[in-house]
Amino acid sequence: MLQEPGRGLDLAGATKAGHQLFFANMSFHRRGAPKLSPEQRAPWKLRDKNNQPVTGPAAEMGMQTTLFDMPPDQKAVAARARLEDNDLTRYCAAIVRQHAQRAGWSKRQRNDVTRSLRLLEGLRPSPTAKVRATDVLQLRQYSGNVLSTIDVLAAAGLLIEDRPTHIERYFAAKTSTLPPAMKDQLEIWLQVLINGAHQAPRQIPRDPKTIKAHILGIEPIIHAWAEAGLQSFAEVTRADITAALDETTARRHIAGNGLKSLFKTLKGRRLIFANPTRGMKASPKGSTIPLALDTAVIREELNSPNPAVALAVSLVAFHALTAQQISELKLTDISDGHLKLGDRDIPLAAPVRTRLTAWLDHRNRTWPGTANPHLLINRRTAPRLLPASRQFPWAGRTLRPRVLREDRILHEIHATGGDIRRICDLFGLSVEGATRYLNTLEHPDLTRQDPQVR
Repeated sequence: MLQEPGRGLDLAGATKAGHQLFFANMSFHRRGAPKLSPEQRAPWKLRDKNNQPVTGPAAEMGMQTTLFDMPPDQKAVAARARLEDNDLTRYCAAIVRQHAQRAGWSKRQRNDVTRSLRLLEGLRPSPTAKVRATDVLQLRQYSGNVLSTIDVLAAAGLLIEDRPTHIERYFAAKTSTLPPAMKDQLEIWLQVLINGAHQAPRQIPRDPKTIKAHILGIEPIIHAWAEAGLQSFAEVTRADITAALDETTARRHIAGNGLKSLFKTLKGRRLIFANPTRGMKASPKGSTIPLALDTAVIREELNSPNPAVALAVSLVAFHALTAQQISELKLTDISDGHLKLGDRDIPLAAPVRTRLTAWLDHRNRTWPGTANPHLLINRRTAPRLLPASRQFPWAGRTLRPRVLREDRILHEIHATGGDIRRICDLFGLSVEGATRYLNTLEHPDLTRQDPQVR
């Protein structure tokens, strides 16, 4: 408005009598909007900028990056939450009622979610912006509800899921001290493993367990290279890889697979000159010998005062279920003393039925209104329909479900004299998996002196 034709921009004059509309001396291109047709001009006021009817607090198509982060005033945010309902709470009211009815929320749970939505209205950068999941995590400092609020926002289409996954957190913890060049190359490799690749070398997304195994295998090797002075994987030679694998005994197989995957991806993205693992033969897969557990330790956990722990331990100790199978069990999978597990029909042992009854009584007393269909639930999953994590209820216990499962199968292979067909049918093992236990029959350290049935 103040610039004269044929003259440069007077910044000093603009700061005195004008308003700053953009950053000065930065190149940008103004693109004018196309003219509206006569039939478009009439209803324009009733439409939003995306030419769509306004039916609620529509989310912005693009997120404007913040110039700087300023922590909100906690007192001001808490005070706004005590006011009447805002646009966000009114828009999500029907969804809150649906979730409350379907998941069996209590009145307090429903009020907590409504209060959390009021808090988020004060934390959003603009009234029409979507809500980031990381911003919802800030509700903990205001005693807000996090998980159920995220479910409601996701159902309303107002959630931006930007929380780091378990693999991303695990990767960050293992690579935080590496040189910047190495870390950047590893991040590219991680994204290819997670999302796959459409350019050569093409690759489908890998299972999170496979990705974690790759990171676990190569983590000590790449840290040793970094300590030796290497700054990039382009400096790694075939001799370095051979020497590193020779020093790795227990994890040689997974370390070799991880290094092959890493250098193949880096070579395909032209981040290294040559693939030093090309033509290398895969290391033989190592096999461990399952060991028996102390019966007194198992008996102590079976008699735990925590009914969830006692039930989980009994399901593994008598029927060799995995932690994943236990977390995914539903109430309808158990009927008339039998457990339906895929194609298997498992008659539950008497000690398991006793502990199952104790857990169901505790479950009904603690969460009488829950609609969660899974057998094992806790405080976090009772108001939702999701299963508990595989760490529940094993966190803080001396027994691990994998080791306890191996002890059960080992006991059965010795009790049946090596009947491998029975082992496969009873526990759903493959022939190769059952052979691992069969090879322990003649091992002197695994001969049981007291073959009593627990």
